[in-house]
This record gives sequence, structure tokens and C-alpha cells, in this order.
Amino acid sequence: MSDKTNGFHHVKDDDFKDIRIPVPWGHISGKWWGSRVVQPILAIHGWQDNAGTFDTLAPLLANRGHSLLCIDLPGHGLSSHYAQGHYYYIFWDGIHLLRRIVKHFEWENVTLMGHSLGGAISFLYAAVYPDEVEKYISLDIASPSVRSPAKIIATIPDAVDKFLHYEHLTPQQIPCYEYNEMIDIVHDAYKGGVTLEGCKIMMRRGMKPVEDKPGFYVFSRDPRLKVPSLAFMTQEQSLDFASRIKCEVLNIRGDPGMTFEFPEFYGTVLDKIEQQAKKVERHVVKGSHHLHLNNPERIVDIVDQFLSS
Repeated sequence: MSDKTNGFHHVKDDDFKDIRIPVPWGHISGKWWGSRVVQPILAIHGWQDNAGTFDTLAPLLANRGHSLLCIDLPGHGLSSHYAQGHYYYIFWDGIHLLRRIVKHFEWENVTLMGHSLGGAISFLYAAVYPDEVEKYISLDIASPSVRSPAKIIATIPDAVDKFLHYEHLTPQQIPCYEYNEMIDIVHDAYKGGVTLEGCKIMMRRGMKPVEDKPGFYVFSRDPRLKVPSLAFMTQEQSLDFASRIKCEVLNIRGDPGMTFEFPEFYGTVLDKIEQQAKKVERHVVKGSHHLHLNNPERIVDIVDQFLSS
């Protein structure tokens, strides 16, 4: 709920509306923060995360008068998994997913905000529809992850075989855990990049109870998401997309942030965007790859000023 004091809108951590967007394979779930009578910023989380990744930043931005729709990507959080046999091409899939959402709400001149995978999807959408994106914010990523052509080809056999393995897992073969054990597993997996409290926040949508085993949980995300290798692109492809972006861009990079295979390419992409974009604003902020979740107070002013400019 929310309240107003002296005309200021005070948003609490439960002041959002659950959203379901119909898609051919089921639905996309989301959390709408702030006013529901204005076009929101469309916020997209990172790989194997969910809309909860914005649960600490979204209320702060809503307090500044911004509206945000934070979605769960397909196979993540509370959104429907793809149909049996359908591969997740994560980066590429994001283009048609965002297009479906934009068409569903009949939005124009959209503003996007994405962390990691979500930032890469925002990058692609802004490049494919350069005249229909007003602004986008990218958190600790500049473009989709790039690989050399040789490495892309070399990883295909293992990726396909792993996908087929995950596809045939039965409910009985999927491991389940007690709550505290699952939180510890997630915390360990992030290797200190997400606080324990941050893990608990994301697991509100990232886990679900086992029907026939009280007190135990399984991950809600689709296990097929573990094999994204076929989604990667080359540096040349990424730069071609970058050359098409026209909108205003805000890039916030964590320090130390995420480790990239080609770390120098991060700046190269932004340089390419800057050649024709209306504006490219760059910031480096102390924090991990999930600094927006762990330390939203460090970036809220930057994001607010960019959105308000």
C-alpha cells in the first residue's frame, strides 16, 4: 500500500500490482510499481533471475514519480515455461517478447531498463526498433555476451546434449530442498555477488513448494535455461546492432561488476552507440554485478536524473 504526505507519494515494498500478460505458450508475469495510469518503464531482469531483482530499486524510483513494470522472462519466476521441445535463445527471444508486450499495451516511445541479460535485450530492441525507443538503461552490461565464432561452434554439441537431458527430467528427478538450504545454495551460487537478503527477495518468485513433500521447494525457473550457449553472438554482430541505436542510453557499470571474456569490448560497444545515439551517459559505481539489488541507493539518483532529463 502507499500513502501521501504533503503531496509526496510514499511507496512501500508491497505497493505493486501483479500483472499477467497472455502469450501463445501461457503468460508473462510481472510487478507493476507506481502509477498504473501512465506508460511505465519496462524493466527486464538477468539470466536465471526474476522480476524480484528490482524489488529494492523499484520502490525508490516509484517514490520519485516513476512507474515500472518489472517482468519475469519466459521460464523465469512466475512466467510460463516454453513448450516442450522449444529452446531458449535468451537474447534473441527477448526481441519478440518485448514486441509482444509493447503491442499488448499499445505503447509508443518506450523506455527500457535491464540488468545483465535484460540490458542486452534492451540493447537489441533499441537497435531493431530505433525509432520506437526513447531511452534505455543498462545495468552492468553493454551488449549481449559475445564469443568468437570458433568458440560458438565448439560449444554447440554439449549445449544440445545438455538441453535434451534437461528436457527429459521428470519431476521426481528434479532436486528439492528445505527453505534455508535453498537460500544457501543460491547465495553460494552468486559467490558473494548477491547479499543473503537479496537472495531471499529473489526467491520469493524463484522457488515453489513441492506438492507432495511439505516443507520442501524446487526452483521455479525452467532447467532448460541452464544451456544458453546457442544464444551468443560475435563481436561483429553486436557492433552492427550498436550502430543502429538512436535513443538516449544510460549505462551503469559495477565495480568490480561482472567479468567478461572480452572486457575491452564493453567500452567499444558504447563508443559505437555514441556515434549516432542522442546521448550515451556512462557511470561506474562501486558494487557487484547485482549492485541495483544490493545497493539501490547508489544508483537511484543517477537513474532518476536520466529518466527525468
